[in-house]
Amino acid sequence: MLIHKLKQRLSSQFIRNVGWLGGAELVNRIFRLGTTVTLARMFSQQDYGIMAVVYTVLDFATVFTLRGGIGAKIVQAAQEDVKAICDTSYWLNWILCSSIFIIQCLCAFPVAQFYGNSQLIWPLCTSALVYLMMPLYIVHNALIERENRLKVTAIANATQSILGNIMTVILALLGMGIWAIVLPMVLTTPVWIVINWMNHAWRPPKSFKLDKWQDVTNFGKNLLLVAILNKLRGNLDYLLIGKFLGVEALGLYYFAFNAGLGISMNVINTFMSALFPHICAVRDDYQLFKHRYFSSLKKVSLIVIPIILLQSFLSPFYVPIIFGQKWISAIPILILICLSVIPRIFGWASSLLLNAIDKTDISLYINTAFTIVFSIAILIAVNWGIFWVAIAVLVSNLVVLNGFTIWIHRYVFNQNSHKFFLAKSNL
Repeated sequence: MLIHKLKQRLSSQFIRNVGWLGGAELVNRIFRLGTTVTLARMFSQQDYGIMAVVYTVLDFATVFTLRGGIGAKIVQAAQEDVKAICDTSYWLNWILCSSIFIIQCLCAFPVAQFYGNSQLIWPLCTSALVYLMMPLYIVHNALIERENRLKVTAIANATQSILGNIMTVILALLGMGIWAIVLPMVLTTPVWIVINWMNHAWRPPKSFKLDKWQDVTNFGKNLLLVAILNKLRGNLDYLLIGKFLGVEALGLYYFAFNAGLGISMNVINTFMSALFPHICAVRDDYQLFKHRYFSSLKKVSLIVIPIILLQSFLSPFYVPIIFGQKWISAIPILILICLSVIPRIFGWASSLLLNAIDKTDISLYINTAFTIVFSIAILIAVNWGIFWVAIAVLVSNLVVLNGFTIWIHRYVFNQNSHKFFLAKSNL
């Protein structure tokens, strides 16, 4: 009986998708480990600081491509609307991504001036080429996700990871500096185009059309603002540390954040990527929707939380051995950042829950409130150094995200919501 029950659980589409994405992430982490060790030994704290600025700008700019909102709308759309939404999304992607390419190139100059480092200009302009490739695969990838065929996404992830990390290590060893990060990023993006086109029959429309553009933008606008707030929270500490404490302090903090957050967040991302289409597929059935959500969240917690705690406990041992003695001072920061990931699991899942039932406006309000609290905490903490910034990150996530998660669960899974689901299923 127990074996049969275990087989049933392991055979679910959610677990299969998680398995594929997890396998891809394992490949990524294996190759990424070699890259991280190489960069830790070849890069100075200033090099890490420059890398942090480049990634920060890319994170912010990518949000405005509306990739997350457009993709989520395709996943969530009614079957009869999918073709029109896909055709419209394709042209919206070109409009948005081309605009972001130009804007990032123009912004490279004031960003370099802000940080007092002219070496940032060309890397920022070159990395912007990624946006001009995104429209060629975003719709395909969203359709594949809608069909719960995340095996394809996993293969694309793993392939790009292998190629990108190998290129980065080679270029870093050749002394290419920041270009060891930028060039692989651009040169490996076509992997997504090739793999997605090979695995889905959808092809771009030949004529320009924007049917149902309001459906896409109305759904995506709240997610755009939520994504902006997420990126602001994710990068505000970098911006303030780089400005007030210097590029070297930013490099130390960024190393701790990347080494501490990278593994845990990638594992969480694996589960969350599978969770959204998994619950959207049954969003008209209240009981099944609720069961899928909480059972999936339980699985995520049982796997990810022990990994986070183990990583935190072992960091004083593996950091000096793997990355070198010069990063020992980053260990306390790394531990705090690791622990801050735990409440993010539940915050992220509850946000997807709201998106699945078309309550993106509530998600926006919650993220706005969280961002205000987080910003105030970081602005105060930066006066005492990077260790206190890490404490502010941990405390903000624990207090605010846990509180909002409890509220969201009560809001979605109450009796009135049950009636709402029943009404929708009868339409």
